[in-house]
Parts: sequence; C-alpha cells; structure tokens
Amino acid sequence: MVKTKIRTTLKKGITIPSLIFIIGVCLISALYPEITDSLLTVVKGFIFVNLNWIYVWAVSIFVIFLVYIMTSKYGNIRLGRNDSRPDYSFFSWLSMLFAAGMGIGLMYFSVAEPMQHYSNEIFSDKSLVQRAQNAQLYTFFHWGIHAWAIYGVVGLALAYFSYRYRLPLSLRSCFYPLLKDRIKGRWGNVIDVFALCSTFFGITTTLGFGVVQINSGLVTLNILPDNSFLYQVLIVAVLVSLAIFSAVSGLDKGVRILSNINITAVVILLLFVLFLGPTVYLIGSFTEGIGTYINSFFTLTFNTHVYEEGTQTWFYDWTILYWAWWISWSPYVGLFIARISKGRTIREFVAAVLILPTLFNFIWMSVFGNSAIWFDMNVADGFLSQMANDPDGLMFQFLEYLPFTKFISFLVIGIIIIFFVTSADSGIFVMNSIATKNAKVSPRWQTIGWGTLLAVLALILLNAGGLAALQSMTLITALPFSIIMLLFLVSLTKGLMVDKNYYDKDFSSTTVPWSGEQWKDRLRQIASFNDAASTHRYIETTAKQAFGELLSEFAVNGIDAKLNYGENPERIEIEIRYDLINNFIYGVRSESKIVSEYLLNEDNLPDAEENLVYFPKSYFGDNRDGYDVKLFTKNELISDVLKHYDRFINIISEEKNTMFISSDSNHRFK
Repeated sequence: MVKTKIRTTLKKGITIPSLIFIIGVCLISALYPEITDSLLTVVKGFIFVNLNWIYVWAVSIFVIFLVYIMTSKYGNIRLGRNDSRPDYSFFSWLSMLFAAGMGIGLMYFSVAEPMQHYSNEIFSDKSLVQRAQNAQLYTFFHWGIHAWAIYGVVGLALAYFSYRYRLPLSLRSCFYPLLKDRIKGRWGNVIDVFALCSTFFGITTTLGFGVVQINSGLVTLNILPDNSFLYQVLIVAVLVSLAIFSAVSGLDKGVRILSNINITAVVILLLFVLFLGPTVYLIGSFTEGIGTYINSFFTLTFNTHVYEEGTQTWFYDWTILYWAWWISWSPYVGLFIARISKGRTIREFVAAVLILPTLFNFIWMSVFGNSAIWFDMNVADGFLSQMANDPDGLMFQFLEYLPFTKFISFLVIGIIIIFFVTSADSGIFVMNSIATKNAKVSPRWQTIGWGTLLAVLALILLNAGGLAALQSMTLITALPFSIIMLLFLVSLTKGLMVDKNYYDKDFSSTTVPWSGEQWKDRLRQIASFNDAASTHRYIETTAKQAFGELLSEFAVNGIDAKLNYGENPERIEIEIRYDLINNFIYGVRSESKIVSEYLLNEDNLPDAEENLVYFPKSYFGDNRDGYDVKLFTKNELISDVLKHYDRFINIISEEKNTMFISSDSNHRFK
C-alpha cells in the first residue's frame, strides 16, 4: 500500500503554536464565557484606564511619522525595484485596501456611532445642535487619519522591506535592520505567531458581528422569521463558502472583482441617501464638520480627558477602544495592503492610504450619521435615539425614513454580504501567507482549512456568547503590538536612511582627477583594505612630500605657510596664518571605520583581517566634512589643496562674508 504524502507549505514553527493558542482561547471563551469575559474585561479596563497614554502617544507618533515621510526626500522611494510599476490600477487598489480596512464596520457604525454620541447622557448638558456637531466630530476623529495611520505604518513597513529588501512578506521582515538574520529563527517565529493569532481573533469577532447584522436585516425584510442560531449557521455557511471560493480564485480575480463591485455599490447607496435625504443639511454639515475637524485636530489627538472626569469613561469606551481595535487589526490589514501595493512610491502610498479613505469615510459618516440625526430631530421624534443601543437593527430602522425602503434595504444587505466575503477572503489569504512565510503557491486545502476554522470557531463563540471575551482578548493584544509598531518606525527609519544613502551616493572625491594612466595601481589599492600602519605611511610619504613642495612654492609666491605634524603623525596639515581672518588649513589625518560582517565573509571582495579599517581623510580649518584621499597621488593631493585654497581666497574676497570669516577662531589651531 502506497502512502500519499499530503503536500503543504505550512511552517510548523508558526502554524502549530498559533493553532494551539487560537483553539485554546476560543474553547475557553466558549466553555466559560462569563468568567473569561469578566477576567479579560478587568485586564482590558486596567490597560484602558492606566495605560491609555501609550495608545494616545503611539497613534500620534504614527500620524506625525507618516506625514513627515510623505513630504520628505524619502517620499520618492519606490516599494520595489526602481523600475517596478503597480500590479493593480489605482481604482482597484483603492477598492481593495478600502474593503479590507473598514469593510463591515462602515455599515455597522455609520448610523450607530453618530447616534450613540448624539444621545449619550454624558453630553446631555449641551444643546441638540452642539450634540449633533460633537457626534460628527468624534466620528470623524475615530474613523479618520488616525485609524488609517495605524494601518499605514504596518502596511508601509511590510511593503518596503518585502519589495525593496526582497524579504518575505511577513512581520518578522520589519525587524531586519534591528535583528538582521535573527529574523529567520525563533524571534521571527514568535513575531509571526503573534500576527497570525491577532489576525484570526480580529477577523472572527468582526465577522461574528457582521453575521448578526445581516440576520437582523433579513428579519426586518421578513425573509427570515427570527435571529435564531440556526439561521446564523446557514448565513455563515453560505458566506464563508463564497469567501473560500473567492480566496481560492486569488487576488487578481476573486478579491479584486468583489472589491470593485462593492465600492461601486457603496457609491450608489451613498448618492441615494445624499439626494433623497436632507441634501442641503448634509452638504452644509459636512463642510462645517471638515473645518471643525481641522481646527480641533491637535486637541483631539493629544486629549486624554484627564481634566474632565465626567467624560473619561466615554474616552475609554470610545477613543481608546478604537485605537486598540485598529491596532489589533493592523497586522491583517497591513499585510493585505502591503500585498497589493508593490510598485507604488512611498509618497503615493501614504497619501492614498491616509487621505483618500479618510475623505470617503467622512463623506459616508456625514451622509448616514447626519441624516439619522436630522430624521431623529425633525421626523422620528427621538425614536432613532432610543434605538442607539441596538446597532444591529438601527441601520434598517433608519432606512424606513427614506423612499424605496425595501429596495435600499436589500442593497444594504448585499453590500454587507460582499464586505463580509471580501473581509473573510482577504483574511484567509493573509493568514495562509503568515503561516507559510509568504509561499507563492499553496495547496487549496489550506485555504479551505483556514476558512472552515474561521467559520466553526465564529459559530461556536456566537452560540456560547464568547465573542465579547474574544473581543476583549483582541483589544488586550493591541498594547504590546503598539510597542512593536513603534519599533517598526525605528527599523523603517534605519532602512530608509541606508536606502537613500546608497542611491544618492556619488563617486568618491578621490576619483575626480583620475586619468587612465595609473589604472593598475588604482585597482590594486581599491582591492585592498588599509591598516593603521599603511595609513601612517601614506601620511609620512605622499602627504608630507606634497605639503613640503607646496610649502616651498607658497614661499616663492610670498605666502607664509607652515607645516604642522608630530613625530609619529596620525595627522599632518598645511596652515596659512592670517591676523584678521580665519587661517586656511588643509590637513590629512588617520581615521577608521567598521566594515560590514557580510563584507568580511564575501569571497569576491577584498580581504580584511579585522572589521576595522583605516584610511587617510582630509579635513579643513572651517570644519567642513572631508573625504578619503588614500587614492590621491602626490600631485593630485597638491591639486586638491590648491582647489580649496582658491575657494578660500574667493570667499574672503567677498564683502558679504566679512562678519563670518573675521571671527577669531585661529586660536583653535595654534
């Protein structure tokens, strides 16, 4: 009997620990939902109350960092080779990152969040108009630039190190400048296990809430009789099957096509509510809301409500919860955004990720949230406010106040279903990518397996009431991951600096006067590393001879110059002294630099016994940066001194430089 070996691309060091932790947490949450939820709620409460400043500072730093990177010299760096181009059209790219980044949340909270802020008793001392303005402002804050900055940091770090440094599309790769090759071992596995578990928990809880909203909508439309668990099983079975089919089809087919369809349907729904709702009110409130958001941006960003005890509970339950939620989702969304962003420039990536989805979110939340508030104040007599704590059915109740209610309700359910499928299929793709270290081709049974596990555990938690516990677990993991994301910034900064220096680095100043006459000597010098003795020898011979000849010629031309050096010189300099202006100094000194370990182990590069090499470097009296002169011949060194002396004469001859050049700094060189 021949045994058939099951082909798999799963990595045991990542997959097995992840599955043990995922299944263990889900089973504990399902078997002991109340105890688990109570315990995790206490931990979450402690973090939100005592460590909320970590979230505030982290998210603020993410925003500042991305804005700086977008506007800096690093913005032109491409996520890939310099000649690479995007894999997807701009519309498809935006559609996919938008569907993955917000998805079901837009449908779930577009009416519910503004209405909950508007009806919250904490703001009962304010007028209805002020409460409506605050509702829009806080919704903008929670769904705006800050949320997308969190996604942007992870997505940018992943895309940069994966496509620029040609590392695996994995969170471990973001630590390459800090850990180097250690990312391939145990540390890398730990990072990927964390990312896989966080991704699974985030998708499971979000899809669980999506199922409940779809069920509620179908009950409202009298398609289903109630919200029983049996119908939720049927919904999950159908939708996850669609998600698995889409994931198996790949990004270029399933995910891209569904995302394009969904964004088109979303725009149609948006325009429908805008033009058949209170249009003038919506346009005016959106305009005013943008202005209020911009004016309040920094106050909102750094506000911890420490001086407002009455609103602190609201701050923990909303702002801090949102920051934790977006952070906990960022491994999944960041991986997906990175996967579809190859070939974009950093400036294009950051601008698109920060600005365009934020602007769309603002328009969406204004149209739906402000319409609901307007209906509540003018038509519904406060009925929508009373339903604020029932977000599952609030969207469909809101649609009752618009024409063509049944048609638009079907459209909403259709959009939620597609959001559900696109979130699930992109989640399945990301989880398989993490578990396989970004294997290019995986067997289909793995994709089916991740989708099945997602559906089964989500249903178990729904039935047992364990989703709240899992949500708390997800939010708790956001704290350590926020620290990890800050390290991403350090790593990304180091990588970008090396990248920019590599491509901007010009030929050495040493090569400027070269001709082809002494090319064999040049090659011999290039193909060897200097030790301290050879550098001292250069100073004793070439530099000393060059400066000696210059000294004699300066004297012939009536210029009083002198030579400064010691018995065993590590430096030598020629100095021309002046009374009223700074002295002219050109010197050569011995300096050292550390050679990369990779260079030491490379066969086809110069031999070096130690990782410290020495070289003669020029320096000047005005403290400008010098350069390596080891390849200069005696005459070339003389020529270089004269070029700097000519520069010196031209500068001191200009009257506008008088104040600067007449400062008494000559004593430093005595």
